[in-house]
Amino acid sequence: MVIILNAMDSLLQQDVRIPVQSRYGSSELDGHLLLPAVEPHAVLTIHPATATPERFYFAFAEAAAARGFAVLTYGFRGVGDRAAARTHRHIRMRDWISEDVAAAGTWAEERFPDLAHTALGHSVGGHALLLGYGGGRLRGIVTIATAMVAARDIAPRSERFRVEVGLGVFGRVVTRLLGYMPGSRVGLGEDIPAAALYEWTNWLRRPHFFFDDPSFDAEARASRLRTPVLSVGTSDDPWATEAFIDALTDRLRLAPVTRRTFTPAELGTELIDHHGLLRRSIAEAAWPEILDWLEAKAATDIR
Repeated sequence: MVIILNAMDSLLQQDVRIPVQSRYGSSELDGHLLLPAVEPHAVLTIHPATATPERFYFAFAEAAAARGFAVLTYGFRGVGDRAAARTHRHIRMRDWISEDVAAAGTWAEERFPDLAHTALGHSVGGHALLLGYGGGRLRGIVTIATAMVAARDIAPRSERFRVEVGLGVFGRVVTRLLGYMPGSRVGLGEDIPAAALYEWTNWLRRPHFFFDDPSFDAEARASRLRTPVLSVGTSDDPWATEAFIDALTDRLRLAPVTRRTFTPAELGTELIDHHGLLRRSIAEAAWPEILDWLEAKAATDIR
C-alpha cells in the first residue's frame, strides 16, 4: 500500500484494492483512500458514472477530506483503456451496480466500522445507491445527475439522435466489431466493456429505463430505500433534466428526498452539463452546500 502526502492540503492518499465477488469469480477494484490530517469524523464513498475515470473525482474528494471525511474513490471494472474493457468484456451495467458498488460500500464499512458512512453517486453510481447497493449503514446519499432516462424523451433532437443512433446503432456495431466500446474515440469518455454498452442502450430504449427490465428488480429495491437522499442536478443537463430526475426519485416511497437544481448563472459559468458539478473549475461554489448536507446527515444517527 503506497502512501502519498499531498503537501498542499496535508492529505494522505493510500492506494487500495477492493475485492469483488462476481459471477465470473473473484477480482479487484483499484481505488484510493484520501484521509484528512486529523482523525476523520465520517466516511464518504464516491461511486462513479459510466465511462468516467476515478481521477475525475479527486478534486471533490480533496474538498471532502479537507472537511474531515475519509474519502474512498475507485473505478468500475473494465473502464479505462481497451485492454481493461476487453478483459472485462462480460461485465454488464447491472454488475457495476450490484457488485462493484456493493463491494466498495462493504470495504468502506469494514475499514471504518466506528464512523458514520455517507455516499455520493454520479449518474449510474447514484442509480446503484438508490437501489440500496451502497451498504447497510449509510446515513445520507447524494446523487449527482442521476435520472430515469428514456432516449425517446431526450431533448434537443441533436442529443436524442446522438443517443439513439450514435450509441444505440453505431455504438453497438463498433462494439461488436472491436469487442469493446471505444468511448475514448467517440467522445463518450473512457472505453467500456461490450456487455455494459449493450445493456445500457437496451435500458435507454425503454420508457422507464431499468424499471422496465423484468430481469432487474429495480422497482422493489427503490421502494424499500429509507436513507435520506439529496438529489442534485443542473438546469442544462439533457441526460438528467429536472423531469427525468423527478421521475426517478418519485420511485423512492420511503426515503426522504431533497431536490436541488443548479443553474449556470448561479455558478458563474456558461455550461455545467452532465459532469460539470464535479469539476472544480465549474462547480466549486456548489460543493459547500453539498458537503454541508453530508456533514449534517453524518451527524444524525438514523438507525
